[in-house]
Amino acid sequence: MTKLKVLNLYAGIGGNRKLWPKDIEVTAIEIDPKIAKIYSDFFHDDQVIITDAHKYLLDHYKEFDFVWSSPPCQSHSITNHFLNAQGKVRYPDIKLYEEIIFLKTFFKGKWVVENVKPYYEPLIYPQYSGRHAFWCNFHITNFKTPIDDVGSMHNKCFTIKGQRAGKKKQIERNAVYSPLGLHIFNCAFKEKQKTLIKND
Repeated sequence: MTKLKVLNLYAGIGGNRKLWPKDIEVTAIEIDPKIAKIYSDFFHDDQVIITDAHKYLLDHYKEFDFVWSSPPCQSHSITNHFLNAQGKVRYPDIKLYEEIIFLKTFFKGKWVVENVKPYYEPLIYPQYSGRHAFWCNFHITNFKTPIDDVGSMHNKCFTIKGQRAGKKKQIERNAVYSPLGLHIFNCAFKEKQKTLIKND
């Protein structure tokens, strides 16, 4: 049986990936070598490539059955309101919407682009779960996040060594809550999951 090929873009430490099934083939893309090393330590069997995720998607999207993309969220976050008041002025990074439009138009498999709830009216309307916005080509059923402090949830999912306390907290906070990552995966492959259960 051919393994499901998954592309995990902007992989970070792999919060979204941690509880995914073991019988899949994951290629993780992370531009920061130190973060990529942490990911590799957690997921020995995944192929980890240190490169630009935005460009990698364009060059390799046809090779995969499922694409998960979590582009940087800082320029879309509600924190831009007070940062702007403090003199830090920036545009929202429109690469987010480039990927959504590209996947929606050209990708034949299942896909999801994850980000924070934007501080502006979204250019393309997403589905929401907790503090996350999801653009995808499947329906996401309701998922109740157990607590509001997302960083505290990640502390239960990972033990990161060799990082300063502040840096460690930020790395964990950037990660998708692992049970939510599994929930999204299961929503994407709901019919496949049913078939696997019947065949077992």
